[in-house]
Amino acid sequence: MSKPVICIGAALVDELFHARSEMLMATTNDATVTKTAGGVSRNIAHQLALLGVPVQLISVVGNDSDGDWIKQSCRQAGVQIDALITKEGLTGKYTGILDVDGSLFSAFLTNSAVHLITPEHLDGHSELLRSASYILADANIPVDTAEWLLSFSNQYRIPFILEPVSVPPARKFRHVDLGGLYMVTPNEDELPVLCSEQATMTQMQIEEMLEKGVQHIWLHNGKMGSALYKKEKTITLHAPNIEVLDCTGAGDGSLSGFILGKFLGMEDMDCLKLAHTLSAEILQVNGAIATHLNQEKLLGLIQKYYPS
Repeated sequence: MSKPVICIGAALVDELFHARSEMLMATTNDATVTKTAGGVSRNIAHQLALLGVPVQLISVVGNDSDGDWIKQSCRQAGVQIDALITKEGLTGKYTGILDVDGSLFSAFLTNSAVHLITPEHLDGHSELLRSASYILADANIPVDTAEWLLSFSNQYRIPFILEPVSVPPARKFRHVDLGGLYMVTPNEDELPVLCSEQATMTQMQIEEMLEKGVQHIWLHNGKMGSALYKKEKTITLHAPNIEVLDCTGAGDGSLSGFILGKFLGMEDMDCLKLAHTLSAEILQVNGAIATHLNQEKLLGLIQKYYPS
């Protein structure tokens, strides 16, 4: 049996309000609403499972109906939850407000409780973690938990990926020793807060992180595409030109595609093409998951967006 990808971090209820017309401040805006299971690590785990990758999710839900619903959603997708934490109280919620063009206007995060994912909890599941092909964590987890994971991954030579999520959680890691980290995946807003104030330009920030021992920096530039930096070389790839319906989960999907590519033994450029293809598909549907795709269909779509 193949070694699983283990995803560690937030599992939330996503409530997304889609504005019917341009957002107006300090007044009522007409909108439609959708409710889906979400959270960065949960989204990635769900997408990978649908694409045929064995996956375990380590996260936190409440002992309420939403928590039961998220657990059921994971099981139905094929996500294993052997080390999931169930806490007293409400399950975390992400409430997103999307402008008429599908872009994020604002969002709220409540009751995520990822502080309960402690080094002690992970140490109690060290046998499971040692079985991983890749370990991924989102930056919502506590810093000491991420440091424990990095030490663990370096000891057992398991690639560890850190997803910054957004500027506030990413900022926690500015002074953390990330030596040996396999990959970090910031966008243009998140990269500067991961670096010292002396690194004022993108190239300086990349060089600083590489010098500190991060093996890969995958910089996301939105509609401009992305660039994968490592000491030996840099690879860049443009983003497909598409009509965006909903921006939610595009970054999570992109990382899911990259991990799938690595799981299948692809080279870096092919992993980027697969990542951008999956992200493009997610941008054209409501919600954070491309439920209409399996591995075969996704691989067949690469040629659509990146013809030879």
